[in-house]
Amino acid sequence: MIILLAVNIAYDRYLRHSHPILYSTAVENLAYEYNLDKFLVYAVIVTESGFDPEAVSEVGASGLMQIMPDTFDWISGRLDDDLVYKDMFNPEDNIRYGVYLLSYHMNHYNDIDCTMAAYHAGDGRVDEWLADRKYSADGKTLQDIPISDTAHYVYKINKAYQTYLKLYGG
Repeated sequence: MIILLAVNIAYDRYLRHSHPILYSTAVENLAYEYNLDKFLVYAVIVTESGFDPEAVSEVGASGLMQIMPDTFDWISGRLDDDLVYKDMFNPEDNIRYGVYLLSYHMNHYNDIDCTMAAYHAGDGRVDEWLADRKYSADGKTLQDIPISDTAHYVYKINKAYQTYLKLYGG
């Protein structure tokens, strides 16, 4: 019994270490402003960059929420910002852009899996999948994601999101 309790405590500590609450002012204020669950934002950050504000992916995405240059340009135009792409290494700016993009997709799809698939693969692809009965029976949710990297990404986001809810959601 004592060993099981010790294992549970150690596992809880591991999960809290691997799923931290960092940049909470920016995350929580922006999640509230854009009507998103803050734990979903934390799940995206931990999955995308592991909370490394200097992260750069193999395909050129940058910062905590891994914003691509063309996505940066699109969001910058919509927000009427005068930021430059290197500002994506600033945690607050990166979180603002990432939360804006999540909110845009969530408002369009109203579904976490579709939102996260669009965040990863683009909304054009998700729209195509939703229009195809092989991937969506109702045109609103995906029962299958045909790109394995995107399917795995959505799985990882959902797992991280559930972990955040379990650890911190009350």
